[in-house]
Amino acid sequence: MIYRDFQDLKLSALGMGAMRLPVMAGDDSAIDEAATVEMVAYAMKKGINYFDTAWGYHGAHSEEVMGRVLGRYPRESFYLATKFPGYDLSNMDRVEEIFEEQLKKCGVEYFDFYLFHNVCEMNIDAYLDEKYGIYQYLMKQKETGRIRHLGFSAHGSYEVMKRFLEAYGSEMEFCQIQLNYLDWSFQGAEAKAELLHSRGIPVWVMEPLRGGRLAVLPEETMGRLRKFRPEEKAPAWAFRFLQSVPGVTMILSGMSDFQQLQENIRTFESDQPLQKEEMDTVLSIADEMLGKTALPCTACHYCMSHCPKQLDIPALLELYNEHCFTGGGFLAPMALMAVPKDKHPDACIGCRSCEAVCPQRIKISEAMADFAAKLEA
Repeated sequence: MIYRDFQDLKLSALGMGAMRLPVMAGDDSAIDEAATVEMVAYAMKKGINYFDTAWGYHGAHSEEVMGRVLGRYPRESFYLATKFPGYDLSNMDRVEEIFEEQLKKCGVEYFDFYLFHNVCEMNIDAYLDEKYGIYQYLMKQKETGRIRHLGFSAHGSYEVMKRFLEAYGSEMEFCQIQLNYLDWSFQGAEAKAELLHSRGIPVWVMEPLRGGRLAVLPEETMGRLRKFRPEEKAPAWAFRFLQSVPGVTMILSGMSDFQQLQENIRTFESDQPLQKEEMDTVLSIADEMLGKTALPCTACHYCMSHCPKQLDIPALLELYNEHCFTGGGFLAPMALMAVPKDKHPDACIGCRSCEAVCPQRIKISEAMADFAAKLEA
């Protein structure tokens, strides 16, 4: 196992995420604890020392299962991370209650790493609002040693991240973002990673395989990659890409079976960042993958001056692309929660005024109707 320096700690470069643990009969809330025990034992034996869970994972059972499983080992032999569930606004005035319950569920007296969970458009105002006292409470826990290192995770835009950093950046020790070679441009991950790196904030990576989309690639694509590294499998290429990004300290992988765990650990036995030609090839593959599904909006904004409903069409098309490519998911609906209802895609009246001036000739009205239907479904 390779390790990364974080302050005075040595962290395994691969961390075990507890969002996709093995389950029974396909029920996400029914974690297969025996299989998890076996996987954690192997992970510990092979040098993984960082375990990441959260309040809501696996129907709110991940923390308690990981607490029992990790409780078999000396407390100083692992680093445990969990998060305040700000993805649900009803939790914002419950920070003390939730934190105390998390300690009980995990069976620990302190958390090595604790995060503001999912800073995004929906919750940024609440996170920054002193009436909830979330930041103040978590800082107090850090002062008393019940939180050793404080950070945040973000699914929101670059601008939302900047707002959070401008308010609390001096106290944030790390940041967890969705980062992979597909989202390098698609989700603006490159700019987000550079923002963090410029502020000296280490990058924690979530979704390194884009929910499994990068774990299996077409044979023609793999043929192009094998010219450089004949033995590397598709997941390894995604991990090698991340080993090449400055500032990346922790790469989390939610491994749901023993074979995935073994293969990922094998990759992290060596540090092999991509060379320039390899990097160019990987990014061109990402562009090709996106080009097959994404509408080619360049955010020129010509459309907006012709929209009688004054919709932010480029922003909506960006969310539409994400929603279509992912096949659903929570990102687009979550982002739209911060947008007034009269500016949602279903507000489009299909007048096509925007289409008359679109340089890319995108059928915007059809995209808005399809987006609205997908969200309704």
